[in-house]
Amino acid sequence: MQTNQLVRKAFVIAGFLAAPALAEQPENPATELEAPSVEVIGTTPLPSIGTPISQVPSNVQAATGAQMQQQHTQDMTQFLEQNLTSVNINASQGNPFQPDVDFRGFTASPLLGTPQGLSVFQDGVRVNESFGDTVNWDLIPQSAISSINLLPGSNPLFGLNTLGGALAIQTKSGFEYPGYSIESYGGSFGTNTVNVQAGGHGERMDYFLTGNYFSSDGFHDHDASSSTVQQWFGKVGYQDSTTDIDLIYTGASNNLQGAQTIPTSFYNVNSDSVYTFPDITKNKLNFFNLKASHFFTDNNLVTANAYYRQLDQNNFESNTNDDFDPTLPVAPGNAPGLNEQTSIDTNSYGGTLQYSYLGNLFNHNNQFTAGGSMDLGSTTLTQSEQEAGITPDGNTNAILLTPFSLINNVQGNNYYYGAYFNNNFSMTNQINFTASGRYNYAKVKLGDLTGLNPSLAGDNTYTRFNPAAGVNYNPNKALTAYASYSEGMRAPTPVELTCSNPSAPCSLPNAFISDPPLKAVVSRTWEVGARGQIGGDTAWRMGLFSTKLSNDIEFISSTISTGFFQNVGDTLRQGLEMGFSTKRGRLSFAANYSYINATFQTPFLESSPNNTTADANGQILVTSGNRIPGIPRHNFKARVDYSFTDKFVVGASMQAYSSQIARGDENNLDPQGTVGGYAVVNLNATYEILPRLQFFANVNNLFDKKYANMGILGSNFFTGPNNFDPNNAFGRPELFVGSGAPIAGFVGIRYSLESIKKKNDLD
Repeated sequence: MQTNQLVRKAFVIAGFLAAPALAEQPENPATELEAPSVEVIGTTPLPSIGTPISQVPSNVQAATGAQMQQQHTQDMTQFLEQNLTSVNINASQGNPFQPDVDFRGFTASPLLGTPQGLSVFQDGVRVNESFGDTVNWDLIPQSAISSINLLPGSNPLFGLNTLGGALAIQTKSGFEYPGYSIESYGGSFGTNTVNVQAGGHGERMDYFLTGNYFSSDGFHDHDASSSTVQQWFGKVGYQDSTTDIDLIYTGASNNLQGAQTIPTSFYNVNSDSVYTFPDITKNKLNFFNLKASHFFTDNNLVTANAYYRQLDQNNFESNTNDDFDPTLPVAPGNAPGLNEQTSIDTNSYGGTLQYSYLGNLFNHNNQFTAGGSMDLGSTTLTQSEQEAGITPDGNTNAILLTPFSLINNVQGNNYYYGAYFNNNFSMTNQINFTASGRYNYAKVKLGDLTGLNPSLAGDNTYTRFNPAAGVNYNPNKALTAYASYSEGMRAPTPVELTCSNPSAPCSLPNAFISDPPLKAVVSRTWEVGARGQIGGDTAWRMGLFSTKLSNDIEFISSTISTGFFQNVGDTLRQGLEMGFSTKRGRLSFAANYSYINATFQTPFLESSPNNTTADANGQILVTSGNRIPGIPRHNFKARVDYSFTDKFVVGASMQAYSSQIARGDENNLDPQGTVGGYAVVNLNATYEILPRLQFFANVNNLFDKKYANMGILGSNFFTGPNNFDPNNAFGRPELFVGSGAPIAGFVGIRYSLESIKKKNDLD
């Protein structure tokens, strides 16, 4: 905490030193991506001058921080779900700040054990955690976001884990967001929050600061999904016509409780109920990033960054004990419940150096970029286990049978290096070619710190060159057609490498043993489509995509909380995306639809003992064409906004999803293995009371729809909600689901001395 206070004081002092004279900012094209723009896309790992959207050969999506502020979404993941095509989230953790975010059937999740397929960058730094490629969404403050770009496909430039797409986040600066504001809202589930923003600049120096506090009891019983989120962000910069330097700090101290999934028999009676509790995640982050760019000449730009990221995670997890024998007395050695306590201490650091040549090639417009990156990570995981009783309502922390005992202490080190290039060549004003590639070198070293399992030590290396190519055809300014091919790679993480033996399944977060190595996952994506404008206020887009993974890695469930990782051969995700938006006077409307068919392509045997079609050994046969769990085939979103006056705006959004297959039903044969589709409607309104004072209100799930957004086959050891009976605790197979939040209302107020939004960000 002392470090956080010193950092915050340093930023405040530096900011006010920069503030005395609000002068016009120096023009520097390298700062374009800090501006809230959707016309220029960041297509390289480090923010540079960007690429016009008309020259991006894929169905790229972009949004601004102003749009998030207008909708007053709780965090970025809620905004992604409500607005972007092919995105859905699920409540596997049972906490709104810990969702799995799925895009085209690829996942970015905070949960160890979830196969990851999306890379996430903040100001050019990959924020997938090094130990499991996980993404902790609670560590990204929404109020610091200037713009986001969601780039689909296996874009090799963004390095490891970019199998299905990359999410690039650019943060605000004082030149682009001068002013001061304070915002507060509260409402359902005991929610209250405060956000403060301050930005300003002098002739060369600028600063931007924001802080968030969020507290909520959550909607589950026993406050099992409560959240306390504290986030800080600061940026101090120097800018002139050729140079831009920013020192950026992101900090967080969050306490998140999760409600787990619940059996459908619980869900049908009370969707707010819990299975076992408590389940607590505490995240503390200190993240420093120094980035700089300099034009040596008008055509020669060098960009670089260096970062250090320190994350402390502490997890407390409650579980039922699969080995409990109800015919014997409850005692140490025969406990119905198990508590697991896990500490994950990760230090990661690295940097990227990137060169861009912006001059013509053979008298044609051309932009060439080449660079190299280094990402190093060191993680120490300590895991302890405690035997416990279970109260009738599911509490495993009320009856403790043994103290915590150490079961694992693991060291994991990651060494990731990459060299890449990208060339954008305009053959004519209508035809543009893109070619890129990246060579990845990934080394993962493992070690056992207990001294009890020396065979755990391992040294695994993965290398590959991944190419990409695309073409854009722009017959006029109102139409773009494109086609592209790309390849990507994901190296197995330490979590996966230490848990890949079906004869010794691991619990989550993970129990570590010596296991055989896994193969790297390779993705190959084809994409073709078109986008265009009709007049000045109507836009449309349509595209087809297909991504095939070789050596795909899946977490194969053995029980509700144990399993192992396994290469399962080829998988395929292919589909259609369409979007339409228009504005007519005071009315604006947008709609997006996607069809995603995600299937296994290689037969394999899976251990899934809770699948009612499993054989005597608890195995099922997954065949080619079986659907991959967790991915709705149909995804439809619509949004309408109407300005009754210049001061009063009302908006409504709807998200509708078709059914999905539950995890554990990879053979698609279990009668319980389908989670039904659903649709949810949300409302938001903003009223400007005074020029500097706004009142706003949101209603989520307007029609109080009861729905579940994910499922997993498990074994229910309860006879009903709040009724754990150790005499009937053999368990029975049942579908467990993650329930969505019921109707909720929030009201708030925002006061600004000068709009934090840049004036051209309101469009």
